[in-house]
Amino acid sequence: MTAFLAGLVAGYGVAVPVGAIAVLVLGLTARTSFRVGSAAALGVATADGLYAALAALGGATLAGLVAPVADPLRLVAAGVLLALAGHGAWRALRPRSPASAPGGVGLDTPARAFLGVLALTLLNPATVVYFAALVLGRRDVTEPLAAGLFVLGAFLASASWQLLVAAGGSLVGRVLTGPRGRLVTALTSSVIIVALAVSMLLD
Repeated sequence: MTAFLAGLVAGYGVAVPVGAIAVLVLGLTARTSFRVGSAAALGVATADGLYAALAALGGATLAGLVAPVADPLRLVAAGVLLALAGHGAWRALRPRSPASAPGGVGLDTPARAFLGVLALTLLNPATVVYFAALVLGRRDVTEPLAAGLFVLGAFLASASWQLLVAAGGSLVGRVLTGPRGRLVTALTSSVIIVALAVSMLLD
């Protein structure tokens, strides 16, 4: 249960920031249907789940090798998480010119939306760095069952958030994807990641 909750929190930490992919999911829903938008949302969640699984499997494999330096490694992992949180907050706070989201051309069916958004999300390898830092910094995500529960939690968190974005409609969409919405969601994500890092240091 602890590993599942850790995966759930980690999944929300990576899913909450509203960026180009979330705008794409929202736009697909508005232009087509909730079926297409929800398929795109599940594409995002699948990518997050795959990266969480890759990190968890790698973490379980490396657990025995890194046991002698587990404590220093946990400090390094916490540092990586704090750096990711700081970078996310900096990107949210810095002035920037308006950028358009991917257009979503050709993603007009559930299957195309799922595969297309899955591929786009997989192009962000920083996600696996995030999950790897979490896995290597925890002792309770090294057993196969715990790793599976961690991945399940991360997938369900990402799926629930992305489906909420898809179901939000144009009104909620404008709130989330506007400058203030992007700022709030990015800073919320940074706070979650900092909390995870602090929890890791206190473990």
